[in-house]
Amino acid sequence: MNLFGTVKTAAICGIQSRLISVEADVSSGLPGFSMVGYLASEVREAQDRVRTALRNSGFSLSPRKITVNLAPADIRKSGSGFDLPIAVAVMTAYGIIPQEAINGFLFAGELGLDGSIREIHGILGMVLEAKHAGLRACVIPEANLREGAVVDGIEVYGASHFLEVTNHFISTETLKKVHINIEETLSAKNTERSLDFADICGQGTVKRAAEIAAAGMHNLLISGPPGSGKSMIAQRIPSILPPLSVEESLEISQIHSVAGILPGSGILTERPFRMPHHTITAAALTGGGIVPKPGEISLAHRGVLYLDELPEFQRETLEILRQPLEEGEVWISRNGGQYVFPADFMLVASRNPCKCGYYPDRQRCRCSEGEVRRYLHRISRPLLDRIDLHVEAQQMKFDDLKRQTPQESSRRIRERVLRAHEIQTNRYRGSAFRFNSQLTSSALETYCPLGAQEEQRMRHVYEQKQMTARAYHRMLKVARTIADLDGSDQIEMRHLSEAVFYRPSEFLM
Repeated sequence: MNLFGTVKTAAICGIQSRLISVEADVSSGLPGFSMVGYLASEVREAQDRVRTALRNSGFSLSPRKITVNLAPADIRKSGSGFDLPIAVAVMTAYGIIPQEAINGFLFAGELGLDGSIREIHGILGMVLEAKHAGLRACVIPEANLREGAVVDGIEVYGASHFLEVTNHFISTETLKKVHINIEETLSAKNTERSLDFADICGQGTVKRAAEIAAAGMHNLLISGPPGSGKSMIAQRIPSILPPLSVEESLEISQIHSVAGILPGSGILTERPFRMPHHTITAAALTGGGIVPKPGEISLAHRGVLYLDELPEFQRETLEILRQPLEEGEVWISRNGGQYVFPADFMLVASRNPCKCGYYPDRQRCRCSEGEVRRYLHRISRPLLDRIDLHVEAQQMKFDDLKRQTPQESSRRIRERVLRAHEIQTNRYRGSAFRFNSQLTSSALETYCPLGAQEEQRMRHVYEQKQMTARAYHRMLKVARTIADLDGSDQIEMRHLSEAVFYRPSEFLM
């Protein structure tokens, strides 16, 4: 006797998924259950879960030599999502489930000892991979059904017990199936936020800098004393960013799915806002582990990463941000290969002017000039060069707090930001760029030309501030965004002057 069955599933590699063939062979010989194919320990343990789950589901299989292979063998398989496809492959090899019935299906899920099918991470990426591979349907845990159902063009079934799966293929019973229209979900979401710029009294300069940052997806650093509203403004920046497109929503939802923090709706409808504590490790920020998982910078992809009290972060941790800020992705190397995680985010950071927070108010600040310098210089010059806008928040006065003048709402600011984004979309159509912040140094000559007077002004600023080439290029990109907000095709002197205002003095760098 020699029977064979094969089932399709998927393995998570970074945030992407790779199609895996689960091959089961049942033959005569000494009874046993062996598994091969570059397996992590939790995958090897699947043989015990599968055998017990099959028995408790009412299947008394004759003792045979069972060999299971997960191919290709050069991809490391980890996680508990291989339980269900292994069980289906074994049932197919025994001839209980017809092979032709499961052709074109992808299976993924963890089995309990009682045969229940439990939720797993990364389902969205697996369903997307199944669709791209031309498969016709997926069988996943019922708890993951809404997550997988957002993918259009492929049937997705949810099961809560292994018996439901077998009955679907050998009887007339059918599994639960739903479909979620992602476009309707995104359009129907509540656009009103509890956090609004109308709540911020004063701080017009910081609000303006936040608007420019959102319009061009520039990085922003807010300096100021404690209680001046730095965190309040940063937390409201997502309210003025453009809504997510379908492609962006699927992209960031896939990242959160792998991390296991996707909301119950199965899809993210708003741009991420991540606010890690200053005690975060480098691995937690960038991603890592034996099996690499996305870190905070990847979870902030297409959204905002807010670092409060920037000088309090470990210097080595902050320096890791330099490469993702330039390239929009982070590479992690392990023995099993290289993993690429997307990290195209807007960095927003805040800091106090000194350790106590009150410099240069000498009536309250007791820090020496040397202590102030050492505190500010905990952030390296190369990292500060990568931050496009630097702005100072002022201590609020009592009259400003009691002023009854209505403040501009996030909705009004967002309208201007959307117009600037539309200008950039038209300008960069057909190119590799989407926002002004993404322009390369060679592209600046094409998209940010200066007149003779403006060029002379920039020469003077460059020499006076002793700027690096990177800082100069970033200042020019900011000027381009200011011109877009102004509806101007050309970068004029007033746009350059405002961009220069947002570059700090040498002392603050």
